[in-house]
Amino acid sequence: MAEVDSLGFQVPDDVRLKLAELHLELSEGDITQKGYEKKKQRLLQPFLLAQQAQEVQVSSEPSPQSSAQRRAQRRLTREDNRYHSEIRTEAVMQALASHNKKIPVIPHSTKRTSAYQGNQRHRDSRHESSSDDDSVYDEEANRNFHRGARTRDSGASSSSSFSDVNASPRHSDRERPRSAAYVKYQIPGNTSRQALADVMQSARHSQHISQPPDVTNNAKSSRQADRVGRGVPSVRVAGNVGMDIDSDSPRHQGKVAAKIQQLMNTLKRPKRKPLTEYFQEDDDALEGQALAPPADPNAPKPEGSTLTPVAGDQLVVPSGLPRNLEAALHRYGSSTYKALAVTVLDQNGKPSVNLTYGKLLSKTQKVAYNLLNKVGQKGEVPIKPGDRVALVYPNNDPISFIIGFYGCIMAGVVPVPVEVPTSRRDAGGQGVGFMLGSLSCNYALTSEACLKGLAKTANGEVVQFRGWPRLSWLSTDSMSKLPKDWQPPPKASEDVPAYVEYSTSKDGSTVGVTVTRNGVLGHCRTLTVACNYTEGEVMVCVLDFKRDVGLWHGILCSVFNGMHVIFVPYSLMKVDPASWMKMITKYKASVGIVKSRDMHWGLLAQKDHKDVNFSSLRLLLVADGANPWSLTSCDAFLNAFQPKGLKPEAICPCASSSEALTVSVRRPGRTSSSATGRGILSMQGLSHGVVRVDTENSLTSLTLQDCGQVMPGATMVVVKVEGSPYLCKTDEVGELCVCASYTGIKYWGLQGITVNTFQVQPLNGDGRQTGDKIYVRTGLLGFLGPGGLVFVCGSKEGLMQISNRRHNTDDIIATVLAVEPMKFIYRGRIAVFSIEVLKDERIVIIAEQRPDCPEEESFQWMSRVLQAVDSIHQVGVFCLALVPPNYLPKTPLGGIHLHETRKKFLEGSLHPANVLMCPHTCVTNLPKPREHRPDRDVTPSAVHVGNIVQGARMAWAQGRELNTSEEDGDGSRKHQFLTEILRFRAQNTPDHILFTLLNSKHGQSGKSWPPQVQVQLSMSCSQLHKRAERIGNLLAEKGKLKPGDHVTLLYPPGIELIAAFYGCLYAGCVPVTIRPPHPQNVTTTLPTVKMIVEVSKSSAILTSANIVKLLRSKEALSVVDVRAWPTILDSDDLPKKKLTNVYKAPTPEMICYLDFSVSTTGMLAGVKMSHASATALCRCIKLQCEFYPSREACLCLDPYSGLGFALWCLASIYSGHHSLLVPPSEVEANPAVWLSAVSMYKVRDTFCSYGVMDLCTRGLGTSTGTLKAKGLNLSCVRICCVIAEERPRIHLTTSFTKLFADLGLSYRAVSTSFGCRVNIGISFPGAACPEPSTVFVDLRALRNDRVTLVEKGSPHSLCLMESGKLLPGVKVAIANPETRGQCADSHLGEIWVSSPHNADGYFTIYGDESLHPDHFDARLATGDLQSSYARTGYLGFVRRTELTQSDGGRHDALFVVGSLDETIMLRGMRYHPIDIETSVLRSHRKICECAVFTWTNLLVVVVELDGNENEALDLVPLVTNCVLEEHYLIVGVVVVVDPGIIPINSRGEKQRMHLRDGFLADQLDPIYVAYNM
Repeated sequence: MAEVDSLGFQVPDDVRLKLAELHLELSEGDITQKGYEKKKQRLLQPFLLAQQAQEVQVSSEPSPQSSAQRRAQRRLTREDNRYHSEIRTEAVMQALASHNKKIPVIPHSTKRTSAYQGNQRHRDSRHESSSDDDSVYDEEANRNFHRGARTRDSGASSSSSFSDVNASPRHSDRERPRSAAYVKYQIPGNTSRQALADVMQSARHSQHISQPPDVTNNAKSSRQADRVGRGVPSVRVAGNVGMDIDSDSPRHQGKVAAKIQQLMNTLKRPKRKPLTEYFQEDDDALEGQALAPPADPNAPKPEGSTLTPVAGDQLVVPSGLPRNLEAALHRYGSSTYKALAVTVLDQNGKPSVNLTYGKLLSKTQKVAYNLLNKVGQKGEVPIKPGDRVALVYPNNDPISFIIGFYGCIMAGVVPVPVEVPTSRRDAGGQGVGFMLGSLSCNYALTSEACLKGLAKTANGEVVQFRGWPRLSWLSTDSMSKLPKDWQPPPKASEDVPAYVEYSTSKDGSTVGVTVTRNGVLGHCRTLTVACNYTEGEVMVCVLDFKRDVGLWHGILCSVFNGMHVIFVPYSLMKVDPASWMKMITKYKASVGIVKSRDMHWGLLAQKDHKDVNFSSLRLLLVADGANPWSLTSCDAFLNAFQPKGLKPEAICPCASSSEALTVSVRRPGRTSSSATGRGILSMQGLSHGVVRVDTENSLTSLTLQDCGQVMPGATMVVVKVEGSPYLCKTDEVGELCVCASYTGIKYWGLQGITVNTFQVQPLNGDGRQTGDKIYVRTGLLGFLGPGGLVFVCGSKEGLMQISNRRHNTDDIIATVLAVEPMKFIYRGRIAVFSIEVLKDERIVIIAEQRPDCPEEESFQWMSRVLQAVDSIHQVGVFCLALVPPNYLPKTPLGGIHLHETRKKFLEGSLHPANVLMCPHTCVTNLPKPREHRPDRDVTPSAVHVGNIVQGARMAWAQGRELNTSEEDGDGSRKHQFLTEILRFRAQNTPDHILFTLLNSKHGQSGKSWPPQVQVQLSMSCSQLHKRAERIGNLLAEKGKLKPGDHVTLLYPPGIELIAAFYGCLYAGCVPVTIRPPHPQNVTTTLPTVKMIVEVSKSSAILTSANIVKLLRSKEALSVVDVRAWPTILDSDDLPKKKLTNVYKAPTPEMICYLDFSVSTTGMLAGVKMSHASATALCRCIKLQCEFYPSREACLCLDPYSGLGFALWCLASIYSGHHSLLVPPSEVEANPAVWLSAVSMYKVRDTFCSYGVMDLCTRGLGTSTGTLKAKGLNLSCVRICCVIAEERPRIHLTTSFTKLFADLGLSYRAVSTSFGCRVNIGISFPGAACPEPSTVFVDLRALRNDRVTLVEKGSPHSLCLMESGKLLPGVKVAIANPETRGQCADSHLGEIWVSSPHNADGYFTIYGDESLHPDHFDARLATGDLQSSYARTGYLGFVRRTELTQSDGGRHDALFVVGSLDETIMLRGMRYHPIDIETSVLRSHRKICECAVFTWTNLLVVVVELDGNENEALDLVPLVTNCVLEEHYLIVGVVVVVDPGIIPINSRGEKQRMHLRDGFLADQLDPIYVAYNM
């Protein structure tokens, strides 16, 4: 409803509310006068225009609620804030002053410029101001904020191959455009990002960082079979000293490198002495002891005597009190029926709604009658006495609530008051729903207005709230009339439950505390005696009337004593903070029920209410008096209003608990010296749980006030906080326990925790019980002073026990608020809690950041907060985060919902705007790093002798022997060269089809799905031979090439590449296969091609017409001048005549081809493969897989290097089998094309890469039913092998197997292979080989190069799968990479291989052969000393399994763990990046990929965010936590990037060193970079 404002015209209520909040913010100094006027003008502008148009003049007196003259006077009371202490402020200032002298500058985290610009606009529009802790949560604005958050634009997705240069790019809705270093073409609708990318690109070029280009790949999408981030080019050339880049050389001088150096300088500063640390091989002892913080021997100990139970005064019940609540209702409803029972202030502060005792009685009886007699008549479940009914009433309607509550009491029904659910995702709503379900609630009482406001379904029913049981909603305003002769049924017993009050435990779960009828009566009597309540008194209540003190005093005791209660709604308090004081003055109230918050708000408005008079007030009950920091508000309020008649003895703090109800209350009116007490205590002593008096001016002291005496008729003890309830000593802080007749009796339906809370029997020091009394735990921490005074210094809910020291959340908040300036956050919007990380609790501080807060200044304030907490409390802050305004979950009364905030933080849905992690300074309980003592190194011979003595089996294995008789008689065996075999097949089986290139028909246009597989090109033996001859002639005649010249082959995956390869061999040239540049990313991928051409010393480039055109395009010329290329030959323009003389090498040891590839460490290595090695490799593959001309194999992998090249180009020529070729780009467009081809041709053997397998798993996860209906059948598959040079990805292979099991795929068919640079084919699945074996090893032992087998599901277990079966003629040994001694099978070592098809050495520019003896002709120091091995550079182990090989012997399985060059040595242990990355991927569902590396001994974690940019900072704490918990490592830097940034080669392997170089060169364009302290 609109009303006339002081400005002279009408404004709506919502605008009036915003104006009042704006005044409140101005009064606190949170905004300037200029900012106040601008925001006010913005709010009133529409109404000013309307006023001028209508020319209506309305006169009005200025209302005190909106008078602008208050702002100057309010500033005078601004220092009277809650949690404020002059001593604490002084201590903080001194601590910061000392820190500023010795602490270097903390590196500031880096945020992308566009990351929060869009969000900030929405935040600014959704609010004008926010008061301390009373900001109303705007659900619609919150939804708008989410809708306004930046979503990811779709970017061009490039493929790994192409058939048409002019083909349009494919788009992916999961991609976003990169900076200009990644994508150079314009993206519609994203001009701002493109402009920013251009600026970033210019900035990068200005740094003069010259790096070699990336040769790994030219694809882009993270979902493609092969991809790489083209902004991180860095390649190291093996064997070339001039081009080799040392992995640890500090060559980068960009912003990132400077900040990392700054971080290192910060971490070098002296810090607190760490806890006792040591390293043990026994990981169980490590888990149980090393990580648990030990006790401090210098900690203060309690010295007093054992506390005895303290009894309160005897409970003398005054005569004339009602015998129960129903009797009180009948008494006052009949004898004083016109007396007011309840008055509620409306939104304007007027007492417009009243309820007399007569009306209360009649309406209560009507509700009781309807519950017992009218409900359930239409086939519904009836309500019987003892049933539980939910009471759902808003906070501004106490009249409807009191009617419904007493209606249930009168009917014998158990009421369960809960908050009104406003949406399906209310903070804490799921816990409330779980409690209602456990209470078997079927009905909910509410008011008509509240029922209309609840969310409804399409058919008008109330929606099913999250976690809530199905309820029938009843309105207490529309119930039928009561018969005149009806009487409520008699109560069978007084020990039955009267009501259930909900409470929230420390872990956030909602429980229901049951209070019996006897308990309610005893509680009312006790409070009546303690507070001297009498009939007819007026009480003003500001608290929530549904629970706690507001329920006990405002609903129960008021009716029990016939009092008049004036309820002040919370929404009114936001507009007029002094309304409760005006009501006390107006009604001459004698009792006020408030919180310290309300006293603080009243102070801000005192100068506007000169008529306030507190002379009638005898009891001002401070409900949160148990909070130590309520003392500030009490003292300030007394000093301000004592001249207004407020008596010091009227201020009565009380302590309360949901389980024990009222714990203590200061008696009103008592003025003796023993009635109250204060203590100045040492915070250090309190942190150790002892009471130590401190000096008044100490900077580390805490002043406590008493919460009154033990309640009449009650007994109180103090017991140990943890463990058995042993009695504390007199100077020891413990948990307060109460024995009284009025406490709660149980948690409904939770018998286990009920015994621990409601049935406590304290024990003496000798373990004997102190007596027969049963006590109830209150959850309050404190001690008992002289005269039975109760002192509370904290609560178990706010207790944080860190390194055996106790800290209270309120104390931490007070320290945070003492850090100036406070212009960055809202004072009342701070959440402090602890989380358990690495066997100890860690402090987390979350605060709401003000809008338009400068990034740099807020970060400096965060740094000062860390320093202040560290100095005052001697404890580090694990995480400090700032969130946008009005973003923290709220309670119904506007406070922070701490448990929901903690839950959102842990699950990564809090969306902070700034985060500062400090694991380096907080985590001091890491086990001691393992030290390697060179002076104690054991020689390999001694280790070998020890293994023999222990009976350990030496780690070696070999494949079956090469038997020439096993090969078929087709004549291929007698030839030593592949060219001879091809000519032999062309002569003997000219029409036999060797290769068929497949693609998908109508796949890309979407006309048919699953895609129809069609043949693009087939080639027989004769056709291939003839085309190779013509290509050879092209090289010899037009290219003028001589035997031995190197020729680069630039072709997309296809048959033309195979023909070009054999054409080179026919001409005597050495082919070098290179991935062609991509037409959409020429500027990025072309330098890669250029470098390999130069490194390989190619004399010519053989390619197709499309690529020739691409190399001469304008875009390519801007990167590489066409004259810089060697001779370019077009294979589409072949001469008609064939080669006159096919070249034959003089010896099989001559080079057949060069195999260039980039390792996962970024090393570009080219190896020489001789004719003998190539033929031997093909022979091994043929024998292992039993390939014959009648067989078919389907290949879906890249044909440019390694085993993929051998299968694509060599194997079919040697074995004669038919190869079905599916380019990976076809799978990118249609994931089902590969499997469709396998099913159509009923292929038994198929080979793919991890990228292809991942594409099928992700793209066909929901389509298996459709594929099965279309007839796709994979039961024909015998071998489905993944070609890889890494540890088997068992999670991916398992998911693939389970997903397609419904299509007939056997779990035994899926396996992996392994090859490397020195030997491209070491292990391979075979037709007669046993199924792949898996083992579970201890991950902690693996870090120490030990192999310990554990059971499945064991803690820290890692599942490893065998990397295929060793090929025939292959022998492997596991050797120590440093000593070269042969390892036992219980140790992790380097895999050494000996076989006929080992590579002949590295190809280097300058012919440097220094690496050859070490890599290709290595000898073991112990064991087999005669054999020559090639060192693979991969770590692994050999295990003898129970499986039987084809030769009858037990099978020795080879397990590859990871690359030796990629391992990370931290804290003296060896970590494999994939293990850390697996943990990181599990930490948050929005992390789609991650990679780790180290720089200057700092662990850097790069994660790809598959979500909105405002979710980036959620990942930082979760990544840090999971790495700490699972690997005992502290993350130094967390980098959040877009999907597709982490470079991945054609085999699906991450290029971590490329990523590192790009990060240090500032080329990643990260969303956020967090430098952990």
